[in-house]
Amino acid sequence: MKLDVINLDGGKAGSVDLSDELFGLDPRADILHRVVRWQRARAQAGTHKVKTRSEVSYSTKKIYRQKGTGGARHGSRKAPIFRKGGIYKGPTPRSHGHDLTKKFRVLGLKHALSAKAKAGELVIIDAATSEGKTAQLAKQVKNLGWKRALIIDGATVNEGFAKAARNIEGLDVLPTIGANVYDILRRDTLVITKEGIEALEARLK
Repeated sequence: MKLDVINLDGGKAGSVDLSDELFGLDPRADILHRVVRWQRARAQAGTHKVKTRSEVSYSTKKIYRQKGTGGARHGSRKAPIFRKGGIYKGPTPRSHGHDLTKKFRVLGLKHALSAKAKAGELVIIDAATSEGKTAQLAKQVKNLGWKRALIIDGATVNEGFAKAARNIEGLDVLPTIGANVYDILRRDTLVITKEGIEALEARLK
């Protein structure tokens, strides 16, 4: 699969051959769904917590005598049936993460890349470098028509480019190791540098 390479000014900078193993697959929604679900589950903090009967603040004194009231027998205001009493079987801190094999996660990333290539939402740029000026980069991004874009660079992201992109709405920049299915699918345009293509091929093969 051959794709044109451009620079940030919109000019052509040659072409690149893309691996069919990474960019030529027929995207499967079920694989992408499982990987995204795995990612989002791991991202959940799991810190939700309610107070149980043993944790609410109330006197332990018996609220009224056992017999003779004509009502139900009660010993504590902490019981779940009372207002401000303890919560029965409420949420407690836990991990929401579940297992997904490494091979499946790699397959999901390949299908995400292929989905962008098939939809025509994949752009290859020569390099992601900048002097660190946000206004200059914002103008280039606007001219290229990128409204919601994810830029994947090589092993590291150029410091000036990262600084310039930081305040541009809808623009995310990641190194190759940070490339993931959720971030790729949630952006309208996937932009990868030539260095990023080489690093992705090395990572996923």
